[in-house]
Amino acid sequence: MPKTIILIPSRMSASRLPGKPLLKINDLPIISHVFNKAKKTNIGKVVVCTEDNEILEAVKKNGGEAVLTSDRHKSGSDRILEGYKKLGIDNVDYILNLQGDEPNIDANDIINLNNFMINNNADIGTLATKIKSETMLHNENIVKVALKEKLSNENFPIAAEFARKDFSNKHENIYHHIGIYIYKVNTLEKFVNYDQTKNEIQYKLEQFRALDNGIKINVALANSSPIGIDTEEDYLALKKIMEYKS
Repeated sequence: MPKTIILIPSRMSASRLPGKPLLKINDLPIISHVFNKAKKTNIGKVVVCTEDNEILEAVKKNGGEAVLTSDRHKSGSDRILEGYKKLGIDNVDYILNLQGDEPNIDANDIINLNNFMINNNADIGTLATKIKSETMLHNENIVKVALKEKLSNENFPIAAEFARKDFSNKHENIYHHIGIYIYKVNTLEKFVNYDQTKNEIQYKLEQFRALDNGIKINVALANSSPIGIDTEEDYLALKKIMEYKS
């Protein structure tokens, strides 16, 4: 059986909400909620990769595992490759890059993505879900992905393009992209060794580095859309939801 590990990149210096990994929900830091969700999948070893000692210490204090990385990385994928190399784990086939600011992501969606990758021997996989309103198409904070065919629970189609703007005039099968990635180890190594492309820099979407270099990204359907924490309003809204459920 192919072996997958889950690595969670995290840093304090987010531009819109600095320090968000350590904001608390139910008295637990957001990064620890994400760590616990990853552990719940039982996919494999889970480690937070961070440039900040505060995050490292908080994760360990709450029963998690973390590794310190450089503060010079340009993307989360670059960070997790360094973390992977520092861990020195043998016989890993896939590395799953889980966002550190989506504590309510569905564990079953993560498991499903991992299974699709293994069954299809894919290079890079990610998740997307249905766009529920016209407003979402026009919201540039929501990343969209266009697929070459309609997405279902049974298929794992290839991404044609990603965008922040509404590009429904160009594409038919458009979905809300969820920022989780799973890579074959050698694909992640190739990805990180490529220079950032013009599209990646312009649109602030690291998946363009793969597409611009001819690496295919397959997409699995997610049953739910996690709330990413980018602003204080996002944090307060999700805090209210998660604390109410508990």
